[in-house]
Amino acid sequence: MDFWLAIIIIVAITQVARVMRSRHAAQARIEGLRGDSAETAALAREVAALNTRIAVLERIVTDNRSSRDLAHEIDALRDR
Repeated sequence: MDFWLAIIIIVAITQVARVMRSRHAAQARIEGLRGDSAETAALAREVAALNTRIAVLERIVTDNRSSRDLAHEIDALRDR
């Protein structure tokens, strides 16, 4: 085998290895971003649930009801 041919083969193998390493790193980053989007969706659902709970509490507080009705409604909401 010629000396220059050996050099070319070594350089080609090195470059292929770099491309494969870069591709693997990029796929790992993409998987990481997908995990973040799932976490973001879960957090968005939790925020929506908390907003609903706040709206219920605001409605309970602002309605003109007796304290007995208020206690009954709070107990009913706890049972859900």
